[in-house]
Amino acid sequence: MVEQQLVARAREGDHDAFDLLVGQIVDRLYSVAYRILRHGPSAEDATQQALVSIWRHLPSLRDLDRFDAWAYRLLVNAAYAEHRNRRREAPPGALTDGATDTDPYPSVHDRDQLERGFARLTADQRAVLVLQHYLDMTHDEMATALGIPVGTVRSRLHGARGAMRAALEADARPATGEWPA
Repeated sequence: MVEQQLVARAREGDHDAFDLLVGQIVDRLYSVAYRILRHGPSAEDATQQALVSIWRHLPSLRDLDRFDAWAYRLLVNAAYAEHRNRRREAPPGALTDGATDTDPYPSVHDRDQLERGFARLTADQRAVLVLQHYLDMTHDEMATALGIPVGTVRSRLHGARGAMRAALEADARPATGEWPA
């Protein structure tokens, strides 16, 4: 209820209310952006871009109860844009290099394997997996947050799981041309 009051005040142009609202949501937004982009500086840029969009478009938000889904939609759109910009600017191989934030995976090997598999997914595939597994959103909530039909959400999830499975299986296969020991 407090968030809804802050949204209402911020929608009317109250900068202090917006600052308080940002303090409540910025960590969640960054976490989602990081899990989609897998790159800290890009996640920061996408989060900042989403916050700017939220401020600019907040007066047009009709249903205050839909603020979270609306904010996630703006964030995902900003993450997609950041991903496109990174792909244009980054040298080959740079998109998967670098340290990662800690995630509670059972082992370093498992985490590394999941990271490699996740890096091979498209931004659309990563987005639906993050929204479902990190934010525990339902298909309907994901459709609202992404601005797409529920059937498209299901299709993207199916494709993402298949692509992740294929990436993990490919990673587990020995390289061709290796000599047996």
